[in-house]
Amino acid sequence: MKTFLRQQLDRYAQRLEELDFLLSREDIMADMAQYRVLSKEHAQVTQIAGRYLRFKQREAELAGAREMLDDPDMAEMAQEEITSAEDELQKLEDELQRLLLPKDPDDSRNAFVEIRAGTGGDESALFAGDLLRMYTRYCERAGWRCEIVSDSPSELGGFKEVVIRVIGDDVFGKLRFESGGHRVQRVPATETQGRIHTSACTVAVLAEPDEAVAVQINPADLRIDTYRASGAGGQHINKTDSAVRITHIPTGIVAECQDDRSQHRNKAKALQVLSARIQEKDRSERAAKDAAERKGLIGTGDRSDRIRTYNFPQGRLTDHRINLTLYKLLMIMEGDLGEVLAALQAAREAEQLAELESSALPA
Repeated sequence: MKTFLRQQLDRYAQRLEELDFLLSREDIMADMAQYRVLSKEHAQVTQIAGRYLRFKQREAELAGAREMLDDPDMAEMAQEEITSAEDELQKLEDELQRLLLPKDPDDSRNAFVEIRAGTGGDESALFAGDLLRMYTRYCERAGWRCEIVSDSPSELGGFKEVVIRVIGDDVFGKLRFESGGHRVQRVPATETQGRIHTSACTVAVLAEPDEAVAVQINPADLRIDTYRASGAGGQHINKTDSAVRITHIPTGIVAECQDDRSQHRNKAKALQVLSARIQEKDRSERAAKDAAERKGLIGTGDRSDRIRTYNFPQGRLTDHRINLTLYKLLMIMEGDLGEVLAALQAAREAEQLAELESSALPA
């Protein structure tokens, strides 16, 4: 294990002793807000310190087994113990590295996924529909629930724009790297001469803010319009002004919702989307400032970043950020996104680990 990792882990062992002492004090118990904060930190530190303790135990056992190799009667058993200890130590080191990486508090949140047709006209709108299907199928596999917040269907099928809310565990953390430009290369259904066309969609994944963040928007900064919903939904949805469009005047950001019969519920959902978009605007601005100093491998998640190409004639998906190419495009379009998302997460973890190591080096 690298020296800087040991130094970080030794600090966790020391911090655990400090937290044990603090949580035993009566004055801490009297302040429930502070007690909850310390208890949460204690749970996190205990997990890391516990795995590090196990790591050191296995290191000691490995050293003992190596000493027994010189004894002919114990050599075979010692070699088995060495192999077992080395395997477990490698797994523990990988686990500890991941546990040490900084956590984004938004990773555990639900998310809004926005898909917009870009260049390519009707073919782009059809591709937006295909991306929606891909993400909803993946969500089903992950045990997450999806609901459409707003959509703008295209005349020939697909969507000019569609926004879905995804509810589940660690949704934003899993999907956050899907933000960016998605390019498709295929023969459109309307193409009579079999020529391959290129079109594109943009995807934005927004963390759903908690209610405390949502209510911080000044009502005086909002313009709220109601209108008659369009599209499928039975008799009621097309006969009342239940759809809601909210404009945040200072930024010009707009959100709308029309999927519910209740105007009040549509307004509440639109406010959630609006708050998420405002929060994402702030996040993007911060990311742009960071990118001016260093360009991350995964990128900023800006819509202008072309992140992925879907080549149907070759059955190939390529993620340009990490040079990942998979020849299983049809499976991926059916929601088999696990390998892609895992590779992106691994790349991000490698980035974070390099940052952690560089920050630990003496100036």
